[in-house]
Amino acid sequence: MVELQFSSRAIPTLLILCFFLILGNFHNVEARNRYYKWEVKYEFRSPDCFKKLVITINAKTPGPTIQAEEGDTVIVQVNNTLLTENLSIHWHGIRQIGTPWFDGTEGVTQCPILPGDSFVYQFVVDRPGTYLYHAHYGMQREAGLYGLIRVAPRDPEPFTYDFDRSIILNDWYHQSTYEQASGLSSIPFQWVGEPQSLLIHGKGRFNCSNSPSLSTGVCDMSKCSPFIQTVIPGKTYRLRIGSLTALSALSFQIEGHNMTVIEADGHYVEPFVVKNLFIYSGETYSVLVKTDQDPSRNYWITSNVVSRNRTTPPGLAIFNYYPNHPKRSPPTVPPSPPAWDDVEPRLAQSLAIKARQGYIHKPPTTSDRVIVLLNTQNNISEYRRWSVNNVSFTLPHTPYLIALRENVSNAFDPTPPPDGYDFASYDIWSPPPNANATSSNGIYRLRFNTTVDVILQNANTMNTNNSETHPWHLHGHDFWVLGYGKGKFDVKNDTKKYNLENPIMKNTVPVHPFGWTALRFRSDNPGVWAFHCHIESHFYMGMGVVFEEGIERVGKLPSSIMGCGKTKGFHRP
Repeated sequence: MVELQFSSRAIPTLLILCFFLILGNFHNVEARNRYYKWEVKYEFRSPDCFKKLVITINAKTPGPTIQAEEGDTVIVQVNNTLLTENLSIHWHGIRQIGTPWFDGTEGVTQCPILPGDSFVYQFVVDRPGTYLYHAHYGMQREAGLYGLIRVAPRDPEPFTYDFDRSIILNDWYHQSTYEQASGLSSIPFQWVGEPQSLLIHGKGRFNCSNSPSLSTGVCDMSKCSPFIQTVIPGKTYRLRIGSLTALSALSFQIEGHNMTVIEADGHYVEPFVVKNLFIYSGETYSVLVKTDQDPSRNYWITSNVVSRNRTTPPGLAIFNYYPNHPKRSPPTVPPSPPAWDDVEPRLAQSLAIKARQGYIHKPPTTSDRVIVLLNTQNNISEYRRWSVNNVSFTLPHTPYLIALRENVSNAFDPTPPPDGYDFASYDIWSPPPNANATSSNGIYRLRFNTTVDVILQNANTMNTNNSETHPWHLHGHDFWVLGYGKGKFDVKNDTKKYNLENPIMKNTVPVHPFGWTALRFRSDNPGVWAFHCHIESHFYMGMGVVFEEGIERVGKLPSSIMGCGKTKGFHRP
């Protein structure tokens, strides 16, 4: 062993050097402010060849990707130039710890941003991972206002890769959101139908010849092109994949390539390999893909509808092996998708998602409260609605956060929704025996810092032998996914099967047809938080609830979130 010796005169120099090295390390981990200035407006676009009005951010859809590091503060100035529409933007997956007023949920945490007004969102991204943002006013999300949030970690990750890329999946309607909302609110009921196209990172290709009634100016095949992901052979790519579909559950494939799932909703996953990645609206995943196939050709990237009778053509993009020409079509036909009505592989993927060893946050072993949410379709005064425990949710004119924090009386129904349904006699395999439901804007009041279980119970719609997939998203929290099951949840036996050892934490989770999903979370984030089906039309039709917790711990509300309902006199520009 070599013994190092230093003269007494060298020691002060070494101390100074160490000081600056330490100072430099502190500087490297110092949180930063990330500033964005967005102009939101309508523009004519042809993302799938069909020309229509879409909502853009700085002339883009999808909007700009927000990039930050763990602990940074994101500041977004939103200028609403939609002219005739209100606006709000939700930061999907960001827990808003200490800033519940910037969650971006109109009617829950803020008044909408009026046409011509500006609004500044400011929040800390406290955890690394892949997240989303999107409109949360009416059904604006499906008009094109959406994008990605990428938060880099301060510490090394438990996997390596050469390049980091992102893809957002979406479905696309040719009708405007106004036309869709009007149909959903009509007697007789007019369903939105299946989407015309599937978009991969904002691009698709609708076959205009299938609609000869469309004029050339409205549908022009020369006005669109597929998304191209260029890759270098022999490398490993991290693909961050997010879904913001309005309706569709999707299967995502890269022809000839396996995908290793490593992250879900910002949490590291015990790696597992898939050929088809099933992804539901509001979910994000990271997968590792090795570009180890024949480099002389390109490959298809596809998305396909699952869980609904597939009438929408597949979304197609090109996995371009450099230096092949990026527009060179693959020499093969796109790979066949899984059967749309086969639940088993989708349930198997859900069950396969576990927390990665070394990154497990174990849940509390018991809960303080259990809420069972039965998802059903119903009628209210002949209007078709979605309901939870026979109550269809409606938003109040005065946002809950303001009403509760400022003690505004008579702003919403003080009667909470029921914690369950008639477990013994309700038949989930048949249409509701009583088709009529009630509507309410009442909310669940949770005791602060307690453990809450939520059981999502799926059931038959008003159509015989039909149960739909519902992706549920919780604002302000991550939850542990304790289990999935088929049929009716059995409180005595199914609780014994809960995964309490390595459950994944997520913010969005599916409940499969005629099945149940069990979640657990801590009510430890003061505020008022929406929990709802992430299908646009379903939430619009009442499929959601709201949780309040620790409202007395919420800080002083900014006046910028006020100005609607009973808060009209509270707003100070």
